[in-house]
Amino acid sequence: MAKESSQRTSSQRPHRVAVIVDEGTNPFEVGVATELFGLPRPELGLLGPLYEVTLCAPAPEIRMNHGFFTLTGVAGLDAVAEADTLVVPGRPDNVVPRVPAVLDAIRRAHTRGARVVSFCTGTFALAEAGLLDGRRAATHWRWADSFRRLHPKVLLEPDVLFVDEGDILTAAGSAAALDLGLYVWRRDHGAEIANHVSRRLVFAAHRDGGQRQFVERPVPEVKDESLAPVLEWAQERLGEPLTVADLAARARVSPATLHRRFRAQLGTTPLVWLTGERVALACRLIERGEERLDVVAARSGLGTAANLRTSLRRATGLSPSAYRRRFGAGRGEALVS
Repeated sequence: MAKESSQRTSSQRPHRVAVIVDEGTNPFEVGVATELFGLPRPELGLLGPLYEVTLCAPAPEIRMNHGFFTLTGVAGLDAVAEADTLVVPGRPDNVVPRVPAVLDAIRRAHTRGARVVSFCTGTFALAEAGLLDGRRAATHWRWADSFRRLHPKVLLEPDVLFVDEGDILTAAGSAAALDLGLYVWRRDHGAEIANHVSRRLVFAAHRDGGQRQFVERPVPEVKDESLAPVLEWAQERLGEPLTVADLAARARVSPATLHRRFRAQLGTTPLVWLTGERVALACRLIERGEERLDVVAARSGLGTAANLRTSLRRATGLSPSAYRRRFGAGRGEALVS
């Protein structure tokens, strides 16, 4: 994971992100990378950017998927050598081997310790470069069978949104690239900063990587079956002893019906969603300077300090004290109002 603090001084350089654009790359995922990591964030009140993005390609002119765009004037693959994080977007022609120069650039970046992130079928490139043997990975469900045939040594998790293996992170479909990108923001700079970025994107701030990629049936179009009202109601009451039965009563359905709607519309269960929202609130409270664990646990609905410690470590890999040291108030200039 990135070592830079989000509360940095003007003398600290941004975290450098290189995005490899290969022949046939999907423009959407390149756009996701530049939107997430390449745009100024004046709303954060920072002294300078936290990330800087460099697009790089194996040739001076790269034709992207279906010829919708042709990319010119970007850096060569030698720019990968300066990257702290390398992003590899996907492309639809996954049975066609990548050019050796692209695979070499990916291998070199990983060998010297850069974080490697793939979006959608970019996982094929990482596997082709030999980075994923014996490791977990995600890719778009549509290409899961072909991925298994081509790369049987990779531990593919076909139903999840993304997989974090520490130095290698892989996302499923194109929209899951946004989930993974916000997850990177959250791991690098904390929940509060990630929430500001997600609000600018008008995108869900937190969808856990273990959620399913796709629904088992079409999302209902009947307005009164939308989960939005009950989600908003619950988010305003996370500190209360809410249960799945309470959510079902608010939605005026049985717990079993609520469970089916959560699966269909959010790809997760009511309990997992509720716990995730409570952990995210606990993170924000710690970042804002609350040091009393019992207060954080009570206000977030996690109950006890022991449950807070367990839930936070499961979600972030950090204890509350380690999370406070990394993301808490008082480490530098104020980030947000």
